[in-house]
Amino acid sequence: MDAAATLPEAWSQVRAPVIVPLLRLAVVVCLTMSVLLFLERVYMAVVIAGVRLLRLRPERRYRCDPIPEDDPELGSTAFPIVLVQIPMFNEREVYQLSIGAVCGLSWPSDRLVVQVLDDSTDPVIKEMVRVECERWARKGINITYQIRDDRKGYKAGALRAGMKHAYVRECEYVVIFDADFQPEPDYLKRTIPLPRPQPADRTGPGALEIRGSPAARTILRYLQSRCLAQHNTARFIISTTAAAAQPAAVSGGFGREVNADECLMTRMQEMSLDYHFTVEQEVSSSVCAFFGFNGTAGVWRIAAINEAGGWKDRTTVEDMDLAVRASLKGWKFVYVGDVQVKSELPSTFKAFRFQQHRWSCGPANLFRKMLMEIVTNKKVTLYKKFHVIYNFFLIRKIIAHVITFTFYCLVIPATIFVPEVRVPKWGYVYLPCCITLLNSVGTPRSFHLLFFWVVFENVMSLHRSKATLIGLLEAGRANEWVVTEKLGNALKMKSASKANKRQFMKQLMRIWDRLHVTELGVGAFLFSCGCYDLAYGKDYFFVYFFFQSMAFFVVGIGYVGTIVPQS
Repeated sequence: MDAAATLPEAWSQVRAPVIVPLLRLAVVVCLTMSVLLFLERVYMAVVIAGVRLLRLRPERRYRCDPIPEDDPELGSTAFPIVLVQIPMFNEREVYQLSIGAVCGLSWPSDRLVVQVLDDSTDPVIKEMVRVECERWARKGINITYQIRDDRKGYKAGALRAGMKHAYVRECEYVVIFDADFQPEPDYLKRTIPLPRPQPADRTGPGALEIRGSPAARTILRYLQSRCLAQHNTARFIISTTAAAAQPAAVSGGFGREVNADECLMTRMQEMSLDYHFTVEQEVSSSVCAFFGFNGTAGVWRIAAINEAGGWKDRTTVEDMDLAVRASLKGWKFVYVGDVQVKSELPSTFKAFRFQQHRWSCGPANLFRKMLMEIVTNKKVTLYKKFHVIYNFFLIRKIIAHVITFTFYCLVIPATIFVPEVRVPKWGYVYLPCCITLLNSVGTPRSFHLLFFWVVFENVMSLHRSKATLIGLLEAGRANEWVVTEKLGNALKMKSASKANKRQFMKQLMRIWDRLHVTELGVGAFLFSCGCYDLAYGKDYFFVYFFFQSMAFFVVGIGYVGTIVPQS
């Protein structure tokens, strides 16, 4: 009782000299980061509007000629030899879909090499994948099934091992598809011409010159394409394209995911990814010829990979690592948002949470390891260094994750108990609303879900900000790699079985397996702040606190990404 009686006195002694100054500093820092994030969103909106109005598509910028298919003299030699890599890990549900889609690509069979890089630990799945590869081999497809003794380096290690074979030296390009990606038959014909040089245009080993005006001539090394995953009428856009100073690679965007309409959680993912691929990737490709490779649905010049030092496993974002290193060597990236590839979104909250941890922790860890290398690089311009450090890493990969949770779920609620510290209305109303509206342009069909998207993203910001700090500090989970679970067509098949339904419902009753204590704790904190503000506050923060606490509670009891309705 004596200790309880001294608490108010201790609080009053600490409040003025310590709590108030620290909280004011936190508000200033958060408002500054909010302004920086807002300016970044406005900048990207202006650039993307200019790109669309001026129709600065890659085909128009580079004026690429299609590959001559009917030339009797050249025949199939008009087509470059392309290596397609499919990394896999226990992909029981989707291995047939991805292998079948890749083997169905419209490309001369003698100019196409398919590698299935299987790191599966389940011997049954390994045998199933091997048999599937043999089945396609009997149909005349040049496909090889490869396994390793260990999973050292995870995906980067598998891709690196696949590049060591002697026959890879004959290949000019390498295309990578994750196990849940299903390219359309014309994928290569729509992407390879972009980085492909004409014989007379070659300027040196591994260099590719695009024909056009002298000022616009450049060399392409990497290209990424858009990914399209369709579910009924749903469409979702993600991009995976890059090109280099002499385009080294071509990357396309993701289209709508095959399961975008599966549940509310997948719709929220769709909205976030749409903005990333239709705005962020497009802007970076247009203004700086650089953006982060997303690890799949991309075409790389093998010469660019070799010059950049090959695949490395020092972080969990080996794809981004390679793209940054290639850009520092002078390679440029091209984003092709019109080329679409079917893919799949995580259907469970557990899978989505692990994915977001890797996607947030990896870039922050890579920034820590490459900052000085970028600063001291002498092959790229100062503008490109600024773009990579400030726009690409600092704003999009660090501040965007940290500010959401820190400001809206910690600092603003804390000001409720310290009336001396006020947050200006433009900081907690106008800026967030403008940023949200700018983010919504990627998915117009989901505009009515903006409110749900905001509260869900704030919940996920808890995990993203934590992962970002882990990556920056290189803490214990910095190199944690959990393969995202993929369901393929299995969900529909399981939903048709009554026995599986009963088993599924029984699992839902195991409440302790579904509770997320951290989310429940934050939800309780926000709810208490809302109650206090309702009783004593003047800024009506309680409206936001109550809705946001409800979102944390819903996720905390495992009701998001748990019950997936049959499509």
